[in-house]
Amino acid sequence: MNVLTIDKKDYIIIPKKEYEHLVVKAASKTPPAKKISLAQGKKLAYKLIDEWAKKSNHYCSLPLT
Repeated sequence: MNVLTIDKKDYIIIPKKEYEHLVVKAASKTPPAKKISLAQGKKLAYKLIDEWAKKSNHYCSLPLT
């Protein structure tokens, strides 16, 4: 590992293999994305649409007949 100074900033130089190992290690520490079913996604989408509509005052309050 070497230290390189450019414009008063220090940079560390490491071999490519070590860098790739660090990238893989960092990527493995991220939590996996939560997966939901289509039905759950649809329910969540409608819920969010209702919340956004209420916040933006474009919510239709007329009863549907």
